[in-house]
Amino acid sequence: MKARLAIIALSGWATAAPVQALQLALPSNARETVERNSTLDRYLAPIAPFQYGAGVPTLDIEGEVRRQAWRIASPGLTTLQVLIPLRKQLKAAGFDIVLDCDQSSCGGFDFRFNVEVLPAPNMRVNMRAYRFVTAVNGPLDDPESVMTLMVSTTATAAYVQIIAAGALDPEEDAVATGAETPPPQAGPVVVPETADGFDQQLGAAGHIVLDGLDFDTGTSALGAGPFESLQRLAGFLLAQPDVTIAVVGHTDSVGSQDVNISLSRERARAVRQRLIDAYNVNPEQLQAEGMGYLAPRASNLSAEGRELNRRVEAVLLSKR
Repeated sequence: MKARLAIIALSGWATAAPVQALQLALPSNARETVERNSTLDRYLAPIAPFQYGAGVPTLDIEGEVRRQAWRIASPGLTTLQVLIPLRKQLKAAGFDIVLDCDQSSCGGFDFRFNVEVLPAPNMRVNMRAYRFVTAVNGPLDDPESVMTLMVSTTATAAYVQIIAAGALDPEEDAVATGAETPPPQAGPVVVPETADGFDQQLGAAGHIVLDGLDFDTGTSALGAGPFESLQRLAGFLLAQPDVTIAVVGHTDSVGSQDVNISLSRERARAVRQRLIDAYNVNPEQLQAEGMGYLAPRASNLSAEGRELNRRVEAVLLSKR
């Protein structure tokens, strides 16, 4: 049987009957912020909290994957107020809840950065207020479909991420040799969020190079932009208002260390100020430091190495 996948409907809080597909009802003031669908994809659905040394245990699902994020413009909502009606709908439709945790029991920062989350600002995750649910339709070792819910609340709104994935039908998985390659489907190419994404890399490695920044030679004047790396860093910080980072400038080895320390620090300060002025990032989340040529990532004996060493990085510090 072909997997039944989630269709989200805006029809108030009433539970929708599962006819041909499960319909999750959201509040009437919910607005979709992003949708990313794949007709054939892979989704790693979390089935347990974060475990040190093992990460987040997951269920590997192949088939059609639908990813959606919604914003509910209602100040003061709690994560449970948003989640409980959705959880009831899943149970009424015959889904089994295999994971139901909040920011503490899920694993906090470590859980959030080891699971798939649609990028900010479409989906914001408040590290102090989020809940996650994984629901399975069918046996855990061979499910018909899986749905995960990520609910997070801020002072002004609630955000809901819904990912639905269907297991492949074994008969449909067969491929006949010699068949023509099917033409590309209409619509945008969907690139799933993976562990190589900006947020995931910053969370896992603790630092990331802010690629593409443009400074005038020998100065701290940052170009007009926009710069994608700053947009993504701003989204990360706006979604995690309790996280602090250091913006750290680096140079090559040309010139004295005193001059390079000063130049690298001024460039870091320019990046920090751009994040504040252009993206409304809280200044308390940002520090600016300069390392000069003390932390190279390549040899300074070649032009290519010196170019790699001239950079600005974001370094994850702590949660306030």
